[in-house]
Amino acid sequence: MSILHRLPYEWLIGLRYTRAGKRASRNRFLSFISLISVAGIALGVAALLVVLSVMNGFEKEVTARMLSVLAHVEVMAADGSMPEWRNIERQALRNPEIVAAAPFAEVQGMLLREDTMKPVLIRGVLPEAEVKVSDIARQTHARSLAALQPGSSNVVLGSELARSLDVKAGDKVRLLVAAPGASSQPGQISTRQQVFTVADVFDSGNYQFDSALAFVHVADAEALQGLGAPVGLRLRLADMYAAPKVAAELARGLDERFFVRDWTRVNATWFAAVQSQKRMMFVILTMIIAVAAFNLVSTLVMTVRDKQADIAILRTLGASPASIMRIFVIQGTLVGVLGTLLGVAFGVLVALNVDVIVPAIEHLFGVQFLAKDIYLISEVPSDLRWGDAGRIGGVAVLLAFVATLYPSWSAARLQPAAALRYE
Repeated sequence: MSILHRLPYEWLIGLRYTRAGKRASRNRFLSFISLISVAGIALGVAALLVVLSVMNGFEKEVTARMLSVLAHVEVMAADGSMPEWRNIERQALRNPEIVAAAPFAEVQGMLLREDTMKPVLIRGVLPEAEVKVSDIARQTHARSLAALQPGSSNVVLGSELARSLDVKAGDKVRLLVAAPGASSQPGQISTRQQVFTVADVFDSGNYQFDSALAFVHVADAEALQGLGAPVGLRLRLADMYAAPKVAAELARGLDERFFVRDWTRVNATWFAAVQSQKRMMFVILTMIIAVAAFNLVSTLVMTVRDKQADIAILRTLGASPASIMRIFVIQGTLVGVLGTLLGVAFGVLVALNVDVIVPAIEHLFGVQFLAKDIYLISEVPSDLRWGDAGRIGGVAVLLAFVATLYPSWSAARLQPAAALRYE
């Protein structure tokens, strides 16, 4: 109580108006309207925080699953062949950010199994080096990559690709690729076929890769291409977010026969779309908070009309218009702060338990929110960032403060004589 006594009287009166008394039905009605304003702000803040956390989690999860298969940086030969890849590997590993390198070759083709045909990207890898630059070994059985030997014609398929072809380890599949060189007849494309044995199935958790990617030994991929060397190097970094800087440094040290790209450029369109969606969702849901915050305008206008006699008495006792204005600014801002705190608390609680809440809702209503063939993942992820909570809370309090200005200004302009005329 001693702390309250030390507060300026504007704060004491503003606090008193915020928790309107129960002596009159009008006071109770004003208190109910204030609670509605608090609830509106709280729900808006919670909704924005949960949505941004889910979008952050979606971006983080998809990025992690992409990089379990993709390299952080790729160095490729413009002519499609890199016989000097050992020299480039040694040059790249001099960069302290680069922790591993592996050669690769890629071939586009079609996989056939009985009457089913699926497009596939065949990636030739060197098993002992590939485990250092990707998580493919973790996504398969321990000996699967070891089965990829030169000339073995073994292949490791993505889980969705294997499911669509209805194959498992030990089954045979036929690979159809365009043969190097021109066809003998105009308008026709020469093709080459080879039978491969499915050594294993990998599951990256990313539908895009699981449905269209397969691994063979790099020598087998080179033979399919008609080349005698890999087409490039895949590099792993200690910090994946340093990839653009490292790629630029490598590009400056190589001649024009090679080009370098990092993972952010390979998926630039996807990341740009996610960032654009996050900005739009922030704007849209901030409007919901604004609607709730501006409910304070009607609440304060009604409070000002109800407290005209109090305002007039304060003015006759010497209170300045600025003091009257501060009373109602304090009242409205306190409502905004209370709603924001409740909204942040509720939003944090939901964001931290999305992995429990969403499956429960899906099970209860028999629905699936994310189809993995569309959204790349099937679980709803969440990544709560306290910076987002701070920004959302700051915007909500600012909107609540702005909403108090007009009612407070009108209260400050009230003339004591006019207010007391009918009292």
